[in-house]
Amino acid sequence: MTVVAIENGALSLRVSTEGGIVLGFWRDGEGGRVPLLREAPSDASDALSSGCYPLVPFGNRVRDNRFSFGGKDYSFEPNTDWDRHYLHGEGWRSAWSVIAQTASAVELAFSNRGGGTPYVYDARQSFSLSDGKLEIRMTVENKGDVALPFGIGWHPYFPLTPATTLSAPARRFWTEVEGWLPGEATAIPDDLDFSSPAPLPNRWVNNGFEDWSGEALVSWSERGTRLHLTADPLFKHAFIFVSDTAFDPAFKRDYFCFEPMSHLANGHNLPGLGDLTVLEPGAKLTGAIRLRPETIPVADV
Repeated sequence: MTVVAIENGALSLRVSTEGGIVLGFWRDGEGGRVPLLREAPSDASDALSSGCYPLVPFGNRVRDNRFSFGGKDYSFEPNTDWDRHYLHGEGWRSAWSVIAQTASAVELAFSNRGGGTPYVYDARQSFSLSDGKLEIRMTVENKGDVALPFGIGWHPYFPLTPATTLSAPARRFWTEVEGWLPGEATAIPDDLDFSSPAPLPNRWVNNGFEDWSGEALVSWSERGTRLHLTADPLFKHAFIFVSDTAFDPAFKRDYFCFEPMSHLANGHNLPGLGDLTVLEPGAKLTGAIRLRPETIPVADV
């Protein structure tokens, strides 16, 4: 495992080759260092304790670990010991290599050649700090012999404080059913309507949001900081996760996840493939998100 630290101006970032994960993203200011993603333990090598990890060759789950495409049936094997579904692809559980590095940028790569999945691919992930923002870019290339539907995304963990609000307009909401799977598309519940800044509800949330605008604002008014997240048009959807102590007894309500995705969860079994992108052998899919911190008035909590 290699840990790489980069910086530019007031911004700094640490990433690990184990899982291609972010260990921390900060902005230094007059009030000290402000974490913009959840800070991982200094010795973290587990994506689930990180600040962000990659979703490739797609995110979330496929119902019953099966799908049909191009007249063929495909299946997956579980890749964790706590979920019966193959989850989030291989990137977050694989060793990446550093293929380029400067003082303010780093690029990682890994290859998947089987193991519980029909997907054979190469992936690259780059992190660069410039002009007061972090840009994260991912590219996946189909190295297999047949066309398959691909997707990409990220699983960021944002600090959750008493004053945290989220703004992330979307058109529809997906319910959750047994197995942590998406159920059906419906109207967005009032306490999950982030068309304007709103707090995260104090309950379990594990839901997809369809036709996300591609823009989100996470505000920590007691820290005088707001994070402006923008995504390429490829990322039409998002997923929000708020844990609870039934799922994670150690959960302290100190983080939430807002996950930009190029497709809907279980897209393999949805009409139009849920916006997954069909890649012929040798074809690539690429996209980026940007995270720009901004100063806002400090509010008492």
